[in-house]
Amino acid sequence: MKELSIFVDESGDWGEYKAHSPYYIISFIFHDQSVDIHEELTRLENDLKSIGYSGHCLHAGPIIRGEEDYRGVDIATRKKIFMKTMAFLRRMDIHYKTFYIEKRQFDNSLDAIGRLSKQLSIFIRENLDFFFGFDTVKVYYDNGQNEVNKILSSVLNILLDNVEFKKVLPKDYRLFQMADFICTMKLIELKMEQKLLSRSEIYFFENERTLKKKYLKPIYNKELDTRK
Repeated sequence: MKELSIFVDESGDWGEYKAHSPYYIISFIFHDQSVDIHEELTRLENDLKSIGYSGHCLHAGPIIRGEEDYRGVDIATRKKIFMKTMAFLRRMDIHYKTFYIEKRQFDNSLDAIGRLSKQLSIFIRENLDFFFGFDTVKVYYDNGQNEVNKILSSVLNILLDNVEFKKVLPKDYRLFQMADFICTMKLIELKMEQKLLSRSEIYFFENERTLKKKYLKPIYNKELDTRK
């Protein structure tokens, strides 16, 4: 039995367009379960333990901005956590795909749901051979937003006959945390292109050149490309 695991996370809200929340992003992490990742998981746990964050649930946005669990944590420590996370992602034999919309282009959430559903549908249709190469496709999501549940259910149940859905807690799955990481980095990239980065984000990444070269470019080759 070949099984594909898909971990899904989102960034943004379904409210009206606001300058501090201009995009809605959904990210997918793909893992072929025949690929053993236990060694890399253990390495990540050891890396986090070495800086005092053993078993910690990683949340990229707050790491960058020094919020929530990272409020008051010095930037050097936050960068160590972030780089350990990125190194884990780069070493892993996993891939990602991200879909997004700019909220000001839509009058209501129904139109936004429709656009994202269309993006996902096109992607699935273009890669049916890949998805049907697995006996089972399991989708892991924390059911955080009903709109995302609607998109996943309406698109995947129609196009795939081998899909199952499983509700998860973010703290229980490192690959779900990687979906959060990808969402955050896509948001950072979009904000950089529109000159919308916050002061705390600029402070963390130093400047756009460093952001592109050190943080964004290294993860581009992890994007799913079934033509390879």
